Amino acid sequence: MTIKIMPNDKPTPPGKLADAELHFADGPLAGLKLIGFSIWERRVGGARNVSFPSRTYAIEGERRSFALLRPIADVTAQQKLRELILAAFHEYEERAAIAS
Repeated sequence: MTIKIMPNDKPTPPGKLADAELHFADGPLAGLKLIGFSIWERRVGGARNVSFPSRTYAIEGERRSFALLRPIADVTAQQKLRELILAAFHEYEERAAIAS
């Protein structure tokens, strides 16, 4: 699996740094990609967060969403992927700083 980073070059939405995709090279998912991850700067403290792919829907006019990628049993499984995406973004930032 490779994590591809696409920077957000627009000023909107505020705090959005980049989008990320998971590209699969081996196994039954080879040749496919999973999209919908976004990297955000938190409003307080400058920390970063990753949002996962989700679908929105409305019930009685209230907008809600549900995650498309969910843990089967280990609720910390998403945290491992979140850390990998943040590490890939950090590497992307370092390469961009060297190139400029």
